[in-house]
Amino acid sequence: MLISDKQQQANRQNAQKSTGPKTPEGREAVRFNALTYGLRTRETILQRENAKEYSDLWDELEADWQPQTRTERGYLETMVTSQWLLKRIADSERRIYQGVPIGEGQFRMLSYVAKQRAQLERSFRTAIADMRQSQKDRQDRQPQPPQMAQPAKPASSPAAKPSAPPAPPPDYVMSEGAAAHPFCCSPITPDTR
Repeated sequence: MLISDKQQQANRQNAQKSTGPKTPEGREAVRFNALTYGLRTRETILQRENAKEYSDLWDELEADWQPQTRTERGYLETMVTSQWLLKRIADSERRIYQGVPIGEGQFRMLSYVAKQRAQLERSFRTAIADMRQSQKDRQDRQPQPPQMAQPAKPASSPAAKPSAPPAPPPDYVMSEGAAAHPFCCSPITPDTR
């Protein structure tokens, strides 16, 4: 659709009047106006989110893992961020179900949410594994205190009590490899119907 020269000139004049906020405070106040779901934002804490909850999450995970090195603090940050964004994903999913009509658009958005959730869960699990390995390596590098010698037992110790009689052998024998799937290895009972 083409517009007339007069309409185009009016649009240009109006555009000069609406340039948005000019001060840093004004820009800060409106920077999230268009934000609906928050799935792609780079901000850690959105305006509608509670910064204290984020801080509490950080404190809880820090108390659980007690990072000692910069690397371990990086793993902790990954864990906290992953958990925080997983919470945001759950909130966004709820908003999608409530605000987007059922159809191709909703399915596309929910598919994106599922991918984000899987990525964040993987990131969280990887950070935990890396943290455990880092802490294990750090403990292995620390010098171990010398072991105290165990006092020798006196030669005249009382005789050991007789142990219980050995258990009878089972009525059935599991096939090899069955230990990996114990739910399928119960003894077969005859049908008495």
